[in-house]
This record gives sequence, C-alpha cells and structure tokens, in this order.
Amino acid sequence: MSQEYTLSLSKGRLPVTEGRISDFADDPIVCMRRLWARHGDVCALQEGNQRVYFVFGPEYNHQVLSDASRYHSRFFAAYGPRRSAQRRVTSGLLTMNGEEHRRHRRLVQGPLQKKAIVAYHDQVAEVSEDQFSQWQAGETRDIASGMTHYMLRLTCAILFGMDHPEMAYRVGELTERWVGLNHTVGAGAFTGSVEASEAYDQLLDSAAELEAAVKELLAVRRASGLGNDILSLLIRAHDDEGGISDEQLVGHVTVLFGAAHLTSAHTLAWTLFLLAQHPEVMQELSEEFDTVLGGRTPTPDDLDKFQVLDRVIKESMRVLPASAYVQRLAAVPLELGPFQLLPGSVVVFSQFMTHHMPELYDQPERFIPDRWKTISPSPYA
Repeated sequence: MSQEYTLSLSKGRLPVTEGRISDFADDPIVCMRRLWARHGDVCALQEGNQRVYFVFGPEYNHQVLSDASRYHSRFFAAYGPRRSAQRRVTSGLLTMNGEEHRRHRRLVQGPLQKKAIVAYHDQVAEVSEDQFSQWQAGETRDIASGMTHYMLRLTCAILFGMDHPEMAYRVGELTERWVGLNHTVGAGAFTGSVEASEAYDQLLDSAAELEAAVKELLAVRRASGLGNDILSLLIRAHDDEGGISDEQLVGHVTVLFGAAHLTSAHTLAWTLFLLAQHPEVMQELSEEFDTVLGGRTPTPDDLDKFQVLDRVIKESMRVLPASAYVQRLAAVPLELGPFQLLPGSVVVFSQFMTHHMPELYDQPERFIPDRWKTISPSPYA
C-alpha cells in the first residue's frame, strides 16, 4: 500500500485522505487502520473526484445497519455489462433491497431456520465422518483447503440436496477464482472504472465459466428430483410460480453457494489456526469434548453443554472474522458525521476494526476465549 498519503486541506479540513482507492482493495485492513489512526471514527479516502467513506465502531455500525431505506446493500462485485454472465451471477440477494429483497429472502429462509437446521444432523455427521476419517494424527495438512472442501460438501448436501463432491469442488474452485478476480479488479467496484483494470476481461471469462457450472448444477438437481432443500425451492419458484427470473435463479444459487461455504470455511480454518497457537486452550477444549461426548457423535441436544467451544468460536470470530468489512450505498442524500453524502456514495463499515478497538475489548489483538465469561457486547460491537 502506498506510504505517500497526505491529508487533504482543500476540503475544509474534513477527515479526508488523498490516495489510491485500489490500495484499499489490495490491503483493506492496513488501509482502514491507517485511516482510523489518522482521522478517527468517520473519514474518507479520495482519488480524484471519487471518494469512499469509512465509519468505524458500534455507533456507526448501528446507524448503517439499522436503516435499510437509507443505506442500500451493495455486493462487492463489479456489475459487468448488460446481458453478461457477470451481471447474471451478481443478481442474487446481496444486490437486492426493499420489498424485492424481502420477497426473495422469504423464499430461502425456511431451510435456514433452527428447526430445519436441527434436521440436518445426520447429513452433517455422515459428511464429517467421511471427510475426516482418513486424517491421521501427526500429518501435515493444508487446513484452509481441507475446511473449504468440507464446507463445499456440506453446502452441496444440505442446501442443494446433492452429494456430488466433484461437482461441489468444481463450483467451489470457480467461485473462489471469481471472488478473487472481483477483488483484483477492486477499485472498479467503488469507482465504476472497472474497464481500466487488466483483470476485467479475466473476470468476465471467469463469470461465464462459473455460470455454466451453476447451470450444470441446476440440471443435475432437476434430473434427480426436487426435495425440500433451498435449491429445490428456488427451482420451483422459477419453474412453477414465475417468481424468479432466469438471471435471479443463477444469481441466488451463485451467492448462496459462495456465502454458505466460504465464510464458514474461513471461520473453521482461522479457529484451528488459533487453537494450534494456543495449546492450553486446545487442551481445555479437548477435555470438554471428552466430558460431554465420551467418544460418541454430538447431537443438537449437546450444544448448550459446550461452554468452552462457544467461547472459542466467539473469540475466533472476533479476532479473525471471516470478512473484514461490508459496504453500503447511500440511497438518498444523508448526513454521515461531518460529511453530506449524495445518493450512490459508497460507505464502508468494518467488523474487523470494531472487534479490535481497545475501548471495547481489552488486549484486542490477543486470543483470549475466557473474556466471554464476563463480557456481553452489543450486536453492533
């Protein structure tokens, strides 16, 4: 990231740093930490006439998240040309707002409610046993890859009602490459100048390849008969009810597949990474497993008994969240700290930055699961 940032004095001493917006895309955590250290909880990064606004901390998280009529969801990906595969694979829930979002969310939320999730127990146990039965103590394993493959299989089995590991891995690999290229294009998602990026053509090709794989997934699911999984619900809404367009069906499946496996895989990998660095916590967790389970497979009734595990997961997601930031678009003219925002302005807020504020969490850089014995932060902290 560029070291040559300078405070812009031409903006009436507003908290604005002049620099390259692509630097944020290249290393968001470093960029946000420098902006926060320089300006505090509200600031902006400006390049030419393009500006990205940043807010940090629970107060502003609440402001942005609690008013969906003023702050619209914004998918991180570039939209792509009209009628392109890139436009279609980004047409899912994360690009919808208002009544359209509520209507489409209702279509998929049933299988994600607690009662439905409990019913997935046998599938989770079966996939887990098959996935990890060949792992041996003392082996060297790529945990990131292992957790990604594990979550790909679970996603395919639970959300899509299919157990096709090879197809799941293929779609997963294409999704990861597509996500990576969107981040490489980076600044285009903020400035609208994606055509200038060398990665743009690769992104469009990747989107076309991903779309073809998703359509193959849909064809296989149709051929095997529909069930009560999310994919079946979406296909019925498309085929029978006309409530979902062709574009939206592809977009929903792409977004759900990516969101379901990537964030969970990252959380599992980071948790195991932190446990490997803290053997005393690993030992405490192992003892809890032995006490609660005695070698048997866990059931949903066991969840409340895992107090150490609960603290470990909360602390892992605090220290190393699966996603560092989220963005919104100003839907109307609005006031944000000292700024007057125009519609379409990009606003970034960061769970990572909030989780590492020393005024909220003592020794925020340290992995201390036991802190959760005594703290109960707000949903926005």
